[in-house]
Amino acid sequence: MREAGYTPSHQSVKLLKFADDTTLIGLISDGDESAYRGDMDHLVTWCDQNNLELNALKTVEMRNPAPPTTITLRDAPVITADSFRFLGTIISQDLKWELNISSITKRGQQRMFFLRQLKKFNLPKSLMVHFYTCIIESILTSSITIWFAAATANDKRRLQRIIRSAEKVIGCNLPSIQDLFASRSLRRAGKIVADPSHPGHELFEVLPSGRRLCSIRTRTSRHKTSFFPAAVGLINKARDPHLTQTFIPPPHLKDVLN
Repeated sequence: MREAGYTPSHQSVKLLKFADDTTLIGLISDGDESAYRGDMDHLVTWCDQNNLELNALKTVEMRNPAPPTTITLRDAPVITADSFRFLGTIISQDLKWELNISSITKRGQQRMFFLRQLKKFNLPKSLMVHFYTCIIESILTSSITIWFAAATANDKRRLQRIIRSAEKVIGCNLPSIQDLFASRSLRRAGKIVADPSHPGHELFEVLPSGRRLCSIRTRTSRHKTSFFPAAVGLINKARDPHLTQTFIPPPHLKDVLN
């Protein structure tokens, strides 16, 4: 279902839509669920009025802590989950990324089989690199700007081992997982800086000197390792001449980095 005409009535509730996936996000403060529950009921009513069918069997609720009572959708109970897959990325109740990285690692290792098969058929090195980039690297970097900065050192090593295995098979050096994260974060940040309508545009504030960005104040490690603080830190570090050889800044950020 694509509820193009539905808009949440409370600022604490957000609606995310993509094709037939719809996600309702609510901020519950001091145990007050009225805004969240109200918008959920309004969404159900809107769907009924516009001949859109909600499938309760494919609907889950994730909350921390767990809800005291199970919500119902058209008289059907909604399952409470510890994690769920959102557009290919596994989000856990505790906002940790071990499950997501384990899924990525497993898929990357499975696809290494095909790279080894191509090696047996003496495929040219350049074509093997293209295959790796399209089939394996694309998996390793799926939503990497969201989860990598908060990943544990052990999880990062797991991902890097796949890249090292690919290097041995192909016979050439490949970008490390850290470099992949940095390049994609800079690219994403460049698009946000170039788009004044983006909700995060104002977070990339240039200091009066015009050479660096203002660091985002964080109170928790979880916030510090989220995308915007991490991206600002990468942009500022990219001015180091020893790092600019690795981090290629997007065109929109060249004025800040130079």
